[in-house]
Parts: sequence; structure tokens; C-alpha cells
Amino acid sequence: MSDLLVMRGIVKQFPGVRALDGVDLDVRAGEVHCLLGQNGAGKSTLIKILAGAHRPDGGTMTFGGEPVRFANPVAAIKAGISTIYQELDLVDGLTVAENIFLGHEQATLGFTRRGEMNAAASALLGRLGHGEMPPTAEVGALPAAGKQIVSMARALSHQARLIIMDEPSAALAHDEVGNLFRIIRDLTAQGVAVVYISHRLEEIREIGDRVTVLKDGRTAAVGLPARDTPTSSIVSLMTGREVEYVFPPRPGPGSHDGRPEVLKVEGLSLPGHFTDVSFTVREGEIVGLAGLVGSGRSEIVETVYGARRPSRGQIVLAGEPVPPGSTTKAVRLGMGLAPEERKSQALLMNETVGGNITIAGLSKYARFGWVDRRKEREAAADLVRALDIRPPDPRRPVRTLSGGNQQKAVFARWLVRDRRLLLLDEPTRGVDVGARAELYAVIRRLADEGVAVLLVSSEVPEVLGLADRVLVLREGKVIHESDARELDESRALDMIMEGSAL
Repeated sequence: MSDLLVMRGIVKQFPGVRALDGVDLDVRAGEVHCLLGQNGAGKSTLIKILAGAHRPDGGTMTFGGEPVRFANPVAAIKAGISTIYQELDLVDGLTVAENIFLGHEQATLGFTRRGEMNAAASALLGRLGHGEMPPTAEVGALPAAGKQIVSMARALSHQARLIIMDEPSAALAHDEVGNLFRIIRDLTAQGVAVVYISHRLEEIREIGDRVTVLKDGRTAAVGLPARDTPTSSIVSLMTGREVEYVFPPRPGPGSHDGRPEVLKVEGLSLPGHFTDVSFTVREGEIVGLAGLVGSGRSEIVETVYGARRPSRGQIVLAGEPVPPGSTTKAVRLGMGLAPEERKSQALLMNETVGGNITIAGLSKYARFGWVDRRKEREAAADLVRALDIRPPDPRRPVRTLSGGNQQKAVFARWLVRDRRLLLLDEPTRGVDVGARAELYAVIRRLADEGVAVLLVSSEVPEVLGLADRVLVLREGKVIHESDARELDESRALDMIMEGSAL
């Protein structure tokens, strides 16, 4: 296969930061080229240069054998490069066809030719193996996997020769990931190149052809064989040191017996999601919920927090009943939530790190209706240091932080006030290997200080390695409960997939 894209010595400078310092990348027609690196390694900057959102300060780039330098995203799209970001840029109120051809609608004298556009959309969806999707369906009503199909069809509508996919599997269930891989293989068989970005190394093995690794804005390796390069070598290149998914030490079995119950859930049900769920979380204990997407994990956490109203059951926090559907009372009693979608549900992306941290506890710094800004800044700075948020600048916009440091800011928010219980829904989603280890240490330290933690994760090794006790869920029911040390990954997966409590 010939090189479709060649980037050499790419440099990008931002005020005070050299984001890219001589990066190389080459992508062949018809291959899946995986781009790896920790958060802050330069992946996002590189793909934004490819997409025309940033202009490089140095280096050269050729596409299809021709020198290119894209002035804007439209120029990149016209050249044949389309980008599908992790947070899909679709318009929920428009139809599938309208989203596919958004910005280049088929029209005559200003009137959209809807029949032709719908037919063309159906043809593109058929090319992706989803010809049954109605082009007139409203995108907002589609599941995450359906929206991703629409994004891919949009890329093909621009005659894309190179498609960049940023964490495409992050919001997908296991069977949906398999369908995604089938579509990618169909595209590469047609000569389309794919740049695939993911933190899940097992996906790289399955779908990737070659791998390029970035570290600290530089190229650590170019074009490694995806299936034959040992995981330890890839992790070492990403981090500059030998790193495994190492979890911090945890107390021995029975260490939490006799400690006060912080959370008690009895007979909790939410029709369509989970039925008759009961469990406890003790002071300083981490309890993990393991199960497939759709098993009821996240819905249980949201119901405990008060974001959903159960049909029956009781939630008791530190001996006091929590009224159904009352997030205000839950927070007042000492409950905090780090939701799955930190950017859309937890963080104010245009605010500072400090502002995001202290927003949950402003009353702590207020007297007679006035906020003592000095005390607020001092509290934010203390938590930035305590959680090792980098860069250690509370005045920095939170949007400029890496995923791992943004997640630390979410944790810090709930430490401004005294927390009895911290609910963590996919706390390491979209976070790289090195940052994960730091987040694991933060979570364990909070537990060691007496905070009770209820943890949800799609990654079974994460639940088993971090939690003290595990509840296995299937189809909305708890089918197994045990000390985390009593389960290994294969047994847990067998229960999750088959529902047989061994």
C-alpha cells in the first residue's frame, strides 16, 4: 500500500507550551493507523492540524502525493479528510439525511431536493451496512451507535479518503463495537484510510494495522505493527517508563466489617432499568458495580444521587433517608457524583479550574451573601496541590487540561465540602494509562480517609483491581456479590455475559 498521508517534523506552539515538537506520521491508503499517547502527548493537536482547525508552525505535510497546508476545516474536508470527534457534532433536531449533507445540501435555486438527498443518504448508509436506517428519522432519537453511523455517512458524503476517529468506541456497548469494526474493515477494503485513536489497547490489537506513539509532543515510534508489538513496549513508549495497570494497595478482606454503613439501599427498582436492588457501602469502602452497558449500573448510581426517581425502595445515607428524586437533599447529606460525561454533565468548560472546584461549596466562603474570594482561591489552590492537578494553576481554563486532570478537578469539587459518599461513573473513561494510575491512587486515598465510594466501570479489571467488594449486574438484577479478591476477570465476565452466578 502506498502512503496517502505523510507528515514530517510538525511543530505547533501555543503561548507557553510547545504542543508538537517535530512529529512524524505516515498513513497508507486502506489501512487502520492507530495513534496512541497519554493525554497531553499531542494527539488532539495533531488531528486538529490534519482537520484544518490548527495551522502548524513548522514541518511539511503531503496528502495524495501533493503538498498541503489547510487554512480551515472546509479545506481539509474538500481535500478528502473527515474527522469524527468523540463528542459527535450532529444536530439532534435535524433528520439523518439533513445531518449527512449538512453544509452541502443538494438544492436548486435555494430549494432543497429532499427526495434526492434522502435517496443519496440511503445509498451511503447502505454502503455502511445500515441501509435500513430511515433517512427521515430524527437524529436526536437515535442511540449512540446510530449517531456514529450518521457521522460516518457524513464523512463519506464528502468523498473522504482519510477518516479520523477519535475514541469512537467510548460510548458503545460490546456488540456495537463489533459492528463498528466491521464497518471500518469494509471502508479500508474500499481503499479508505482510518486514523484510529483509542485508550483501549485491546482494541488496537483487534482493528489496527500499524501504530504511531506520541509522547510529550514528540514521536516515540512510527508505524509499529499493531498485532505484533508487545503491550509492555507500547506502554513503555507512551510513558517513558515500564508501567502496568497497577492498582494501589487495598486493605485486607474483612477490613471494613463493623465500620458504619454510609449508604444503605433496600429494594430499589426503576422500571425498564433495574429491579429489587439492595446493597450497602461502609465507611472507607469501595464497592464496584460490574456489568454490561444496559445492565442498570449507571441508572442505579443516578437513582441513588436523586437524578432519577425509583418506583419503589429506600435509600439511606448516614442513617437518614434520602427523599426519592432529590439531588439537593443528597448533596446536603454528603453525597457527590462524578458522572460519566464529565464535559457535558460535570464541568463548566469555559470556567477556570478553581471555579469548577469551588462551585459546589460557595456557601462555605460566603458571609451575609458575599463570597470571600481570597478564601475561595486558597481552597482551590490547596486542592489543586493535594490532587496534583497539572498544570498547578487554578486560574487556568479547565478546558485546557488533559482528560485525567479534568477528572481530578471533578473529584476535587466534592472535597470542598465534607463528603461521606462519592459516586463514580466511568471515572477513567477517555483517560490514558499513566493518568489512570494517578486517578486510582486518588480514589484509594479518599477511601483511606473514610470516604465511601460507589464505582461503576465498563472495564472489569478496573472494578476488580480497585474495589473492595463487587456486585455483578445482569439485566437489571444483582446476580453475585463478593469480596473483589474472590473473582478473576474470566469468572466475572462469565457471570456478566451468561448470568450464571458461579
